Amino acid sequence: MKTNHLDILFEDKYIIVCVKPHGVATQSKSTAVQDMESMLKTHIFSYRPQNGEPYLAIIHRLDQPVKGILVFAKTPLAARELNRQMQNDCFDKYYRALVDGIPPGKEGTLENYMLKDGRTNTSSTCTREAPGAKLARLHYKIVEEGQGYFKTGHPETSWGRGKSQFPPSPTELDIRLDTGRHHQIRVQLANLGCPIIGDTKYNPKALDAGGWQHIHLCAYRLSFPHPKTGRKMTFSLL
Repeated sequence: MKTNHLDILFEDKYIIVCVKPHGVATQSKSTAVQDMESMLKTHIFSYRPQNGEPYLAIIHRLDQPVKGILVFAKTPLAARELNRQMQNDCFDKYYRALVDGIPPGKEGTLENYMLKDGRTNTSSTCTREAPGAKLARLHYKIVEEGQGYFKTGHPETSWGRGKSQFPPSPTELDIRLDTGRHHQIRVQLANLGCPIIGDTKYNPKALDAGGWQHIHLCAYRLSFPHPKTGRKMTFSLL
């Protein structure tokens, strides 16, 4: 269901599941910039006018350049339960990434310790002993030919406007995220030697190319129990 440029996959009295487009923030401090939170509140108000803003709780986030599926809570009860699920690893989050390079194996697990630098809004890998270090873990698998999300001719498959640095044989990865660190997938894949195509923070080729580019990373699948009924909910863009 698409409403006022919103791509809503599911909605009831407790939750909204929607697709966040590339370049739109999950939440923004600036009232001049549209974000998912404000757009969804406007959507709720359009069919349920009320005094003050509608209740809407952010359960998890995606980096602004990244497209993907998000769930928001529409009641405090739903927010409490979904946050409990997040803390107890009840969410299954899967991503697709198109990378420049080939991992050492067809599938594997990446474990690193990471630090966030709030001044530059970047993260990096570090030693376990570094103050503030947090464990980051994900599993990846190379996607078989013909099963890719980033297909030839897909609007998200261009390196950038007028750029010619798109690698001749990019590799698509299916990723299951175990932890939710800042820029985790982007940093861990770059550390592996397989930076994401179009990632102007962690891919040197994208940084050198300059200009606007699509980051080839999408949160394409999300599963979690419904906060009221407990029924397993699964949403996918494939």
